[in-house]
Amino acid sequence: MEFKGFSPKTLPFLQAIKENNNKEWFEAHKSDYEQLILNPSRAFVVEMGEHLQALEPSINAEPKINKSLYRIYRDTRRMGANKAPIKHRIGVIFWQGRTKRMQSSAFYLHFSPDELYVSAGVRWFEKPMLDAFREYIKDEGRRVALDGVLKSIKAKGYNYLEKGYKRYPKGFSAELPSADLSLYKGMATFALLEPNLIEKGEEFIDTLYKIYEDMLPLQQIMYEVSLRVKED
Repeated sequence: MEFKGFSPKTLPFLQAIKENNNKEWFEAHKSDYEQLILNPSRAFVVEMGEHLQALEPSINAEPKINKSLYRIYRDTRRMGANKAPIKHRIGVIFWQGRTKRMQSSAFYLHFSPDELYVSAGVRWFEKPMLDAFREYIKDEGRRVALDGVLKSIKAKGYNYLEKGYKRYPKGFSAELPSADLSLYKGMATFALLEPNLIEKGEEFIDTLYKIYEDMLPLQQIMYEVSLRVKED
């Protein structure tokens, strides 16, 4: 299926999910979900994936649920989870390497009636990835180089995550160059765009490609970090 953009009806449908968030309503509108979200999302993964593999050949682009696509049903059993059973925000991930998709560096986006969020990197660290990241930036040269990449990305108009910790971990102190990098709970850059861009087909793909190309230096560093993760 050729990707021609999402339908102008897609964002209103997501708004309707937000306002009628129950399984009974969703099951009655399952065909709308498939037509407005699932099928075009699969086509998008195929086309965007081909573009991203030109940047990084080892990028994974698999147009399947629990691969590049996420389940529409939310797991409400988790502690502190959003208890609305249906997601009104649609996520897509193109991850690099063979590790878990959420703990390998990735090009990611999600869209809702409120925003189009585009990012690259790792948005939060589980402990093995956190340990690998801190080990990586113990080297001053790598740490300073990463700091330089973040500043360069910031200069292009993108944002990156805020620090998550207040105390320096073991082996780091305020006196070390770029030591604040050790205070992060994730390492990713992101941009916020108007959500109706998803309707514009080729323009949507081209805009994302340019953004991801700008973000590529951070993507590459975080992929290198992910290769250092020690599995249990």
